[in-house]
Amino acid sequence: MDLGLAGRTAIVCASTSGLGEATARALAAEGARVVVSGRRAERAEEIAAELPGAIGVGIDLTDAEGPATLVARATEALGPADVVVLNSGGPPPSYATTIDAEAITAAIVPLVLAQQRLVSLVLPSMRERGWGRILGVSSAGVVEPIPGLALSNLGRAALAGYLKTLAGEVAGDGVTVNLLLPGRIATARLTGIDEYVAEQEGVTPADVQARAEATIPARRYGTAAEFGAVATFLCSDAASYVTGTAVRCDGGLVQGL
Repeated sequence: MDLGLAGRTAIVCASTSGLGEATARALAAEGARVVVSGRRAERAEEIAAELPGAIGVGIDLTDAEGPATLVARATEALGPADVVVLNSGGPPPSYATTIDAEAITAAIVPLVLAQQRLVSLVLPSMRERGWGRILGVSSAGVVEPIPGLALSNLGRAALAGYLKTLAGEVAGDGVTVNLLLPGRIATARLTGIDEYVAEQEGVTPADVQARAEATIPARRYGTAAEFGAVATFLCSDAASYVTGTAVRCDGGLVQGL
């Protein structure tokens, strides 16, 4: 299948590791010119050097000028963005009974405000050209809140509401807006969560993983590469009639339809 991504410019946020890196690599494999971005400039440049036509940009999107700087660097080097993959590291594990206003604000800035600023900068050009893909990397917590991740559940649900509303406003301009919800994908982030739960419960991380895998119909954690493949499809020509939806990549973990 020709995904129609050859020559497209794709900005992938937080792509120096984990799901973002896997998505950047999958897009590049389909011929997209990828902007690898993240706070670790050296790592972004290392990954970009391994991908044809890619650039690495060290950036903190929570800075007020971060989104504008990223878009300017991308446009100067590769042209206007055709694809933007919204992604951010998650806030620390937390419980709803213990979070406060300061913690909520700290979670909302990277999960919602920075993403909205970035979208507002790339959207006019996408609409003018009649083609664009905005994909939010989110969490299964959007449809089934995850215990112990109160801040993540809160922030990601807010972003989902914004993107769903946006999808209906720009679909007629050839721009699709979707969410991709990972379940338990084997990344450093998930390792940290398992370690946190293990510490809270007085068990080992291996115990936490085994218990989690027993609840997944696929009976295993997913891989970042599997996630990246689904993300790339949603950013492609082939998915031009898919918009305003949340697609799960979770091995059947979430029980709802």
